Amino acid sequence: MKRSILSLVVVGALTASASGPVLADSKWEETAKDAWIDGKAESTLLFNTHLNSFDINTDVQDGVIILTGKVDNTIDKKLAEELVVGIDGVERVDNQLTVVSSSDDDEPMIDEETSAKLTDAKIATVVKSRYLMDSDISGLDIDVDVNNSNVVLKGTVESESERALAVEIAKNTAEVESVDDQLTVTDTE
Repeated sequence: MKRSILSLVVVGALTASASGPVLADSKWEETAKDAWIDGKAESTLLFNTHLNSFDINTDVQDGVIILTGKVDNTIDKKLAEELVVGIDGVERVDNQLTVVSSSDDDEPMIDEETSAKLTDAKIATVVKSRYLMDSDISGLDIDVDVNNSNVVLKGTVESESERALAVEIAKNTAEVESVDDQLTVTDTE
């Protein structure tokens, strides 16, 4: 009887000590993933010319982006959320941004044209951010223009494979209707 109790204690101790590193590795991976998402969110907001990204803070916990800070109007608040919601790994966005306009009378009305322009700006920012964050694409050499959700890619890439990857990334971005590939391959193999 003493021997089986001792065996159970030893097995329990070994199991507990073996699961410690596994849990630590899992926690480390989640922390690294959250940090990666946070960096991508910060970059996405930074590259958008319609927002003052220095007044917007991002924090990520378990795949949830928490937006805090201040914006000038509800359009900017919605735009900030739309820009980060499509980032890979994002579970949802907790938009706690504060609108600092003096009254609702100052709020511009959103018409279809303005909405389309905001969607185009969001698409361009997301595509460009994805290029800049991808180590296999020379994102600084690719110009991304968007009109009515139609993306036009101009610039240079180093190979046909890089061109294909750039086009696929643009096609797989939310709300993109079409991609016009005008990229030039510089590799002369």
